[in-house]
This record gives sequence, structure tokens and C-alpha cells, in this order.
Amino acid sequence: MEDPVIRIPPYHYVHVLDLNSNVTRVEVGPHTYIRQDHERVMFAPRRMVMVPPRHYCVVLNPVIRDPTGAVVLDGAGQARLRHADLDIRLAQEPFPLYPGEEIQQDITPLQMVLADTALRLRALLDFKDENGKKFLAGDEWLFEGPSTYIPRKEVEVAETLQATVIGHNQAIRLRARKECIDRYGTRRVTAEEWLVKQVGAYLPGVYEEVMDVVDAYILTDKKALHLRATRTFEDEEGRVRRTGEEWLVTQAESEAYIPEVFEEVVAEVAVTTLGPRQYCVVLDPVGPNGQPQLGQQLVVKGEKSFFLQPGERLQAGIQDVYVLSEDEGLLLQALQTIKDTNEEGTEVTRRAGDRWLARGPLEYVPPAEVAVLERRRAMALADNEGIYVRDIRTGKVRVVTGQTYMLTEAEELWEKELPPGVEVLLAEARGDTRGVDAGIHSSSSPDTGIPQRDRTRAVTYQVPHNAAVQVYDYRERRARVVLGPELVVLGPGEQLTVLSLSAGRPKRLWDRAGLCQWAGPEGRPSPHRHFEVPEDPKALGRLFSVPDFVGDACKALASRVRGAVAAVTFDDFHKNSNRLICSAVFGFDEGGRLREQLRFAPNGLVVTSVDIQSVEPVDQRTRDALQRSVQLAIEIATNSQEAAARHEAERLAQEARGRLERQRLLDQAEAERARRELLELEALRSAIFPVKLLQGLGLQSTLITDGSSPLNLFTTARGLLGLAAPPESSAPQGSAL
Repeated sequence: MEDPVIRIPPYHYVHVLDLNSNVTRVEVGPHTYIRQDHERVMFAPRRMVMVPPRHYCVVLNPVIRDPTGAVVLDGAGQARLRHADLDIRLAQEPFPLYPGEEIQQDITPLQMVLADTALRLRALLDFKDENGKKFLAGDEWLFEGPSTYIPRKEVEVAETLQATVIGHNQAIRLRARKECIDRYGTRRVTAEEWLVKQVGAYLPGVYEEVMDVVDAYILTDKKALHLRATRTFEDEEGRVRRTGEEWLVTQAESEAYIPEVFEEVVAEVAVTTLGPRQYCVVLDPVGPNGQPQLGQQLVVKGEKSFFLQPGERLQAGIQDVYVLSEDEGLLLQALQTIKDTNEEGTEVTRRAGDRWLARGPLEYVPPAEVAVLERRRAMALADNEGIYVRDIRTGKVRVVTGQTYMLTEAEELWEKELPPGVEVLLAEARGDTRGVDAGIHSSSSPDTGIPQRDRTRAVTYQVPHNAAVQVYDYRERRARVVLGPELVVLGPGEQLTVLSLSAGRPKRLWDRAGLCQWAGPEGRPSPHRHFEVPEDPKALGRLFSVPDFVGDACKALASRVRGAVAAVTFDDFHKNSNRLICSAVFGFDEGGRLREQLRFAPNGLVVTSVDIQSVEPVDQRTRDALQRSVQLAIEIATNSQEAAARHEAERLAQEARGRLERQRLLDQAEAERARRELLELEALRSAIFPVKLLQGLGLQSTLITDGSSPLNLFTTARGLLGLAAPPESSAPQGSAL
């Protein structure tokens, strides 16, 4: 059983339940409590709640106290509670918890709010503070430090705010979360943004939100800031900036500039610096009213430094001033009517579209109303050089040669076109062989393989010695012939006549092209033909009356030779071919003598001699028969040579075999002779050995003197020794014993 005596130490308490009334009361120590039979102690003595200084705790369901601080009891003696309510208790004497009270939040130190720090508080319930200020649920305010925050049950801490430090050339961008009045007394609407540029620590208000820290743009004499307004607003100087308006901020206005919230930085503009001999053309310049003058131009001359305003741009960048020498000029054209000064210094009016030439020496900067079409230089031309010049007003083209010439404002260079074949032949004459292989009759494009020339330069051709060139003027419809050596300069309407001659062996039509008519092949006087050059210049055209004089002459000579050969037999022709051909070509005079030359009247061609290189029949059957006979003769000669060579080879082979056989017989005889000598020596040695043996046995030498042969002596000796006689084949070999 429980001990009815409960000893409650100091600062402790117990809850005692009266079972009769079902009321729980608090017994506080130091006290010795004797429990009655109808009472029950709910728990062992507990320590009272002790809140130290600068701490607090939160009690749930606190008891109700009267103004004197006494606990209010109900009719049954039970302490009355504020259910679901909270009570924040600060540092005080230790206190017990009444039945129903709970510790919602344990003992917690009070929050210290430092300097440049604040707590954003939010009201959970309607209440009035100690100063009588009324707060409604949902209201927010700041509790700024340095201080100690005393919590209230009607207030919650929503956020801890830190002050933002604003340095030099910095600002913070704020936004209003709802309509409010900022720290400087300016009313702000919801979502409004603004900047705070004051240096130091800035603590945003309760309805202010820090969006960003903005750094200033440092402006120098070489850098400016291009800005654009994102919406209509009024800047710090009171100027109204409309949406989309652009402007420039330079160092003269501010050394460090912080863009406002409605200002957008488009770009950093670099300074444009012009030297003493430079200029530029600014398009769409900004006028005095600050608005761009669209379509206008402004010429800025150096030495100068400036910034391009928004909307301005350079036409062609920074350009150098035109510095003209004595042999240079500028072709100018007026874009609109302007006043100008001519070379004599008098004032003239230039209408729109007028062209004139500004000659050096001078330094020229074209105004905005003047366009520079071309920079011209005087061309020094030798006697054999020229250019084609066309007058743009009349269209007339002329050739200028042998002087230093500069085109006027009404003149331009004209390009003379030549056929591709003529271009190739001229390149060959100049020694440029890059396009010679293309040929005059090439089917490729004229630009492929043909050397390029300056088409504005006068076309010249050096006529070689002993040659002639025909030049045809298409405008005058007349031709002229130039005899070499001479330099031909083609006029604007003149073209060189191209000769297409037969060449090769046999001759092929139009195989070779040329510009000049040679008196002989390759420019040398020919011993076989030449031209008769008339003394009258008007009659020189007959040299070119026959386009292909080679082909025509060959055809004429061939017809004469064929007619003469057809009248004689084949054998007769082979025997007297030279006489027949020469007589057929030149013919005989009235006295029956062979003429020395053949003259062609149309072009004055004279043939003085002919050479016969080969004779071939024209008829195909005759040619085949001749070819077969030649082949048969060649075959017979070949067979005869082969038979003679074969007979000679067989004869040489037979002689070699005879010599070899004779040598073999001589070698055999010599071998037999050496063998016989060997056998005689062996027999002599065999005869000497038995005599020595018999003398050793005490026999008389009578046996030797009997005239017995060595073989017999050898046989006798073997018998005396009791040895068997050797076979006949080995008897002569006395060394067997």
C-alpha cells in the first residue's frame, strides 16, 4: 500500500485528487502531507518550473487569475483554465503547474536582436500592446535591434532581416510587396521598384523586398553609357523619359552612374577619335532638339573625339582624308544642289547629278552632299602604249597614246573585246604560252586557259620582218595592210584578220592559225615560195585575198601532178618521177624550156621549186598491189637472209664438231701412250724384285742369265718359297708378294 505520508521538498509540488468530489488540487512544499483515504496522489513530488532571467517558457491551457494574481476557482474548487490558450511566462519565482496546464515550449532564452537586424513580426490575433496601439490579425511590423525581443502569444516571428550594406558607387533595388510608405516617407504601391543609393547599412521595411545590389558604371572620357527607358518615368533631374526613349550618359554628366529601375543599359559606347587627317560621315545625326534626323548626314573632321548618340552610325567607319598629288584627281558627283568653289577659286553651283574632277595637289574632305565616285591617277603612256577612252556624253571612243593623260569627268576607260582566238594568238606573240594550247578552235569557254589582259589598254601587235598583217575597221568598213617590221595599234573598231592555213604532212585544212602573212615559213625567206609585194599600198590587200593560200596552192599543184602522172605508165613514172613532177608544176615556155617559177595571180604567191619526198599512188587497188609486191619482195629477201644465216650456222657447227672429234682422238692416243709407259715401268720393277730374292736364298745367278723373262723369274721364286702361282690377271703386279 502507498505510504499515506508524502514529504514534499521545497520548490516541489504534487497533485492530489479528491475521490469524493473528483477535484484535483495542488500541494506545494516544503510540506509533509498526510493523504486521506478518499484522496489519491497523482504523481511523486515534482520540481516547480523555474524560469531564469532572460528566459521564458510557454504554458498551454493556463489558469485564470484575478487582478491580484490569485487563481480563480470554480464552484467545486477546481482551478479554472483558459483552454487552448497560451501563456508566456518570463523570469519569476518558481511556480507549480496546476491541473490541466502543460509546458508547450520548454524554457528558452530570449532572442537578442542585434544592430542592423530586425524581426518581421506578424499578428495572429487582434490585440493592443502596452502603448495602446491596436494590431489586427495579419498585420506585420518590424522589431529592430539592438534590443531583446519579448515574445507574445498573439505574435509570431515570420523572418529575421539583415541590413544590406550599400557601398560607394552602389545601390540596392527594392520592391514593395504591398502598398506602403518607405523609410523616406514616399508612398509606394504594390510591386513598385525603386533604388536606394545612400551609403551605409539599409534595413528594408516590413513590406520592402531587396531584389538586387546594383553596381555603378564608371564613366571615363573614353567610355559612355547607352540607356533605354523601359517605361515612362521622371528621372532625378525632373526630365520625363518616355517608353523606348534612348539617350547617352557621359562623364560630363556623371563619373559613376547607377541606372534607375526603369532604365535599361543597351551598351557601353566607346569614344570615336579622329586624327588630324581623318574624317567620318555620321548617318541619322541627333539634332539640337535631341531627336535623330533620319536620312541626314553629318561630316565630322578631325582632330576630334566624340561619342555616337543613340541612333547614329558611321557610314563607312573612320576614313582618311584624300591627299592628292599632282597626277591624281577625284571624280565627284553632287547628290543635291550645293555651292562649291572651282579650281580658279570662283563660286559655282553644283546641281544634283553633276560630275566634276577635283585635281591635286590638295587635301579634300567630301561634304555630305557630295559622293566620291573614283580616285583617278594620270597614266604615263609611251609611244607604243595607249588606252581606250570613251566620252560618256557622246559615246565616242578614241585611242590616246604617247602622253601622260588623266581622264576628265566626262570620260571613262573603255574595254575592247577580242575573239578568244585572237587573244590566244596575241598571248603567243607576247611570249605568254599559258593559253596557247587552248587553240583558236577550242570549244571551251573563252575564260578557260586564255591569259587575261587589261582590256582598257590599246591592243598592240608587232608585225615581224618579212610579214604582213591585215587590220579591218568595222566602223569605217575598210581594211588596211601593215608590212613589217611595224607596230600595229588597234583602234576602237579595228580587228586583226585571223588566217587559218593548212599545215601538216599531208596538209590538213585550218590546222594552223596566225595573224600575219609570212613571206616564207617561220618568218624566214623561203627558197621554195614567196609573195610579190605590190608597190601601191592600195593593192596590198591582195595578199589576203586567198584565206588559205597554202591549201589552195597544194590543191593546184596536186591537180597538175595528177594530170601529168595519169598520162604515163607506172614504171615510166618511177623512172622519171622528178622530171615529170617538175614539168607538171612549172610547165614549159614557148621555147620548150622548163619554167623557173609558178605564179598565182590572185594573191601574188610565187613557187620557185618543189621537193619530192615520197611517191605514192592515189588509186587504192594500185596502192594495195604495190604494197603486196613490196611486202613479197621484203619477205623473199628476208627468207634468203634467213637461209644464208642458217647455212652459215650449220657450217660453223659442223666445223666445230670436227675439231672436237679430232681433239678427242688425239687425247685418246696420248692417254694410250702414257699407259704403255706406265706398264713398262711396272714390269721393270717386277723383274728386279725376284733376282734379289733368289740371291738371298743362295741360288746361282744362272737362272737369271737363262734369258728368262722377269715374269718367269717371279714365278720360279714363288715356287721355291712354296707359294701358289698368282692368277694371270695379277701376275704382272709384283707388289702382291
